[in-house]
Amino acid sequence: MGQKKMGRPTDNPKETIFKVRLDKGTVEALAECAQELNVSKAEIIRRGVHIIHDSLKEK
Repeated sequence: MGQKKMGRPTDNPKETIFKVRLDKGTVEALAECAQELNVSKAEIIRRGVHIIHDSLKEK
């Protein structure tokens, strides 16, 4: 087998792949958010998880 490709070094590697099914409206909203903020769809999802998690701590 070949060697694993080296990407840019990072302090926070993204090692886990998570598959999710979304309805068309959610996909469109996700794409719109990503385009407006100029970040990846994965980054939008990560930010959303942190927002929800932080709000749970406030209770």
